[in-house]
Amino acid sequence: MLDLLDSLLDSVPEPRLRLLAEDEARALMVLLGVLEVEALSEDVRRAAGDMRLRLGARLR
Repeated sequence: MLDLLDSLLDSVPEPRLRLLAEDEARALMVLLGVLEVEALSEDVRRAAGDMRLRLGARLR
């Protein structure tokens, strides 16, 4: 699932990411942060952290 989300994030042009409401973007960032901390797999934690940072950079 994380590979799919990662692929989608890479393939979506920045203007489409702006369609997220501010509250939705914050909620997604929180969920990725929780996944980064609580996931059992190191690979999942690393992927969640990477996606959170990349998404955060695009939403600024």
